[in-house]
Amino acid sequence: MTQPSAHRDNAREDALTEAESTADGGSGRSSGRRRGDVAVPALGPVGMLRWAWTQLTSMRTALMLLLLLAVAAVPGSLFPQRVQGQAAVERWLDDHPTAGPILDSLQVFDVYSSFWFSAIYLLLFTSLVGCIIPRAKKHLEQMSSPPPRTPRRLERLPQHGAVELDDDGPAPEQAVRDAARVLKGRRYRVDVREASTDARGREVPASVGAEKGYLREIGNLLFHVSLVGVLICVAAGSMFSYYGQKIVTEDESFVNSLVSYDNFVPGTAFDESQMEPFSVTLDSFERIFDRENPSHYGQPLDFTADVTVRDEPGAEPEEHELKVNHPLTFGGARVFLVGNGYAPEVTVRDGAGDVAYSGPVVARAQDSVYTSTVVIKAPDARPEQLSFVGLLLPTAQEGDSGAAVSVDPALQNPQLQLNSYAGDLGLDSGEPQNVYVLDTEGLTELNSRTSESGGLSLDVGETAELPDGLGSISFDGVTNYIGIDIHYNPGKTGVLIFALAALAGLILSLFLRRRRAWVTATTNEAGRTLVTYGLLARGEDFRLREETIALRSRFEKQWPVRAPEQAHHETPTDEQDGPGRRGRGASGREK
Repeated sequence: MTQPSAHRDNAREDALTEAESTADGGSGRSSGRRRGDVAVPALGPVGMLRWAWTQLTSMRTALMLLLLLAVAAVPGSLFPQRVQGQAAVERWLDDHPTAGPILDSLQVFDVYSSFWFSAIYLLLFTSLVGCIIPRAKKHLEQMSSPPPRTPRRLERLPQHGAVELDDDGPAPEQAVRDAARVLKGRRYRVDVREASTDARGREVPASVGAEKGYLREIGNLLFHVSLVGVLICVAAGSMFSYYGQKIVTEDESFVNSLVSYDNFVPGTAFDESQMEPFSVTLDSFERIFDRENPSHYGQPLDFTADVTVRDEPGAEPEEHELKVNHPLTFGGARVFLVGNGYAPEVTVRDGAGDVAYSGPVVARAQDSVYTSTVVIKAPDARPEQLSFVGLLLPTAQEGDSGAAVSVDPALQNPQLQLNSYAGDLGLDSGEPQNVYVLDTEGLTELNSRTSESGGLSLDVGETAELPDGLGSISFDGVTNYIGIDIHYNPGKTGVLIFALAALAGLILSLFLRRRRAWVTATTNEAGRTLVTYGLLARGEDFRLREETIALRSRFEKQWPVRAPEQAHHETPTDEQDGPGRRGRGASGREK
């Protein structure tokens, strides 16, 4: 039996050798290429583009790009970002004179607008769109096409069974239609096939094909479409959003316009017409400190800003409370309470007795008892510009070293401790300066707490004269201020909606299973209707067995079914290959 096969193999090898010799010009020499080697044709430009597109739009590439995007976002949390604060970036650059310029050239301090982050972002967007469109088309085709044809031998499926109907049961055609109704009740999409004859002349019994679980793929598509939606909304938010900060003192108003901000960061496609024309006026501010618990005495418990707002110019004023984590909303803009402090009210007079500065000065709290740094600049003073730097002590008390310190955050004994300077402040040069910092280089020191002249110590209502008749400063009182952040991001609502949609799609794709079921009905040797069914899952489905049992239970309620014992006594013997044996065996297995 092996010899003919050997002869065929030898003949194949001889023919192949002869063909190779002929291809070599009949010389009989080897061409240097082993038998079975195939010459790979050159792709060409179009082929390379097609190959690159195929690689880019694969799901594996999309997952790799998604991971790469997460990794690319890490430097944004490790290094200060200009969008959050230019001052922090400048400090980092000053502290790292070697690495700073290199990282700045790589846009490490502008991660989310950098060329490399944008490239990954756009590639991920393109990859997801390229994945979704063909999959959606294919899924629509599957939903519009009928379930697959009925297998000839259902007993080969992972889950199968059969029920033999009683003498008064329906005919096979009616049993198939009844099974279709049962499957529809189980949320299957069904296709009833009448009895027919195949191309070989064999009889094909009446059957019904059914399939369900299309929501699984819809959930998968929904998840990926939602990811694209999140990317679009994040991009739109980055382009059209704006973010700003403002310090507002009591009885002062903030109007939402560019000139009113202390710090403003617009999006790449920001337009001033997007800004909601609202205004906020600080009427009063209340701090509540812990006065009952000795271990936490003086710690803040609550901050409340009473404000008057107008949604637009000319609108009726409305009174609101602004609290931490309870922002005010104006259209798409939100106003957050992010800080507070004290602002000493001072009056600075120059050497001629004219008022060079008058009003509140924002003091920046440095500790839990609101010891605050103060910088006062009076560029209009004559003959010399005047400036002051020092501390505001809300509750001043002499310390162990003899210097005054604050012992409580409440305003119980406010006091100003200042050093005074005279000289050119450099404001006329046009270069921007930090209002909270005084550069004393080039200034003449008039009073200092560390020199023999001594610093200025002022209680509320007191006035101190400066040396050489250069002027005076008066401490008129203390008012409150709040720090507010204004955020406008038109994409945040879309991000939330698409994120929830992505979660819903993920749940559908994880918990739903794609299943197929087939039911055939024939007449056995006893003249009774035999219903055979089989189920198949696409992928892992540990609940397919439960679905089989539930389907059989519905069949037994639908028709008068003969008991397995009766079928055992009336079915053919072991030597006969009748459908009754399959029904008995399957019934026993299902039981």
